[in-house]
Amino acid sequence: MVLRSLGKTSKIALVAGMLMLASCSGQSSVPEKRTEFNIGWSIYAGWMPWPYAQQAGIVKKWADKYGLKINFVQVNDYVESVNQYTAGKFDGVTVTNMDALTIPAAGGKDTSAIIVGDYSNGNDGVLIKGGDTLSAIKGKSVNLVELSVSHYLLARALSTVGMSLTDVKTVNTSDADIVAAFASADSSAAVAWNPQLSVMKGQAGAREVFSSAQIPGEILDLLVVDTATIKANPNLGKALAGIWYETLALMKQQDAKGKEARAAMAKLAGATPESFDSQLSTTYLYSDPKAAVTATASPEIMTNMKRVRDFSFSKGLFKGAASADAVGMSFPGNKTLGDAQRVTLRFDSSFMQYAADGKL
Repeated sequence: MVLRSLGKTSKIALVAGMLMLASCSGQSSVPEKRTEFNIGWSIYAGWMPWPYAQQAGIVKKWADKYGLKINFVQVNDYVESVNQYTAGKFDGVTVTNMDALTIPAAGGKDTSAIIVGDYSNGNDGVLIKGGDTLSAIKGKSVNLVELSVSHYLLARALSTVGMSLTDVKTVNTSDADIVAAFASADSSAAVAWNPQLSVMKGQAGAREVFSSAQIPGEILDLLVVDTATIKANPNLGKALAGIWYETLALMKQQDAKGKEARAAMAKLAGATPESFDSQLSTTYLYSDPKAAVTATASPEIMTNMKRVRDFSFSKGLFKGAASADAVGMSFPGNKTLGDAQRVTLRFDSSFMQYAADGKL
């Protein structure tokens, strides 16, 4: 089953809070040149190219080119993988933009997003029973994983019809329980991500009234690395960019090789090839590095990250912070959002640019 167990509620707030107390201005680690690195990953359609690349020898090919050894390590629990990265057990990790902000960055760990891999283009959605439009959700109880991107998606959806979270009652429901919860006669609305979302759409009376396809580019899936590590070891970034774009080029092929690659990714994810391809159909993969660079440098990414930041702060995910500006973010072109003296999340397009320019 392909899933992204996003933002396990209070655990995020707890970790962010503990780390915020430790450091609001980033970790002061001494850059160190190394040759071996560990990257954590968890199961999600947009992240399966990484373990497949390791299995297929693509990781070794690019690592060898730069005299490195890169290990991709699976962690069964998504939030635990991000927590382990934040604690320094991994040099990098696959993570959403919201969780990169609320866990390592809000905790003071200086983090660089070097691969903007994809955005949810329908993988997340709002469902209701007994209504045909989003406005019908007013006054209803909504099952979702609180303080996750589902919570964010609901807030964004409501804002498009002049409502806010005060117009509904959220019911914290784990991703493991949400399908059964929505099937209950007591549940009339829910927010979920695939594959649960696709199952819930098939339930009697269910109608999707909003999806992440209506807010393209806001729910991003990234590969982030420790900033001090990547500064001291730029060849790691080059190797990772090479791995990513070679693998995506292969999986996008509509021939036997491409089909074989996607089937192998599906197997690694515990999914059928058909289910995996369905997941990919609602995942906008930045397979062209030029497109990824353009997206990362666009004004929209700052607008979107401000929305994500403001929502996260409003829900208490920046523990110990007096304002949303406490966690600084930087973007290509020397642009910043929040406290420019306390930047802990950096969107670094330089390695994607190397790929775009054919200079890896």
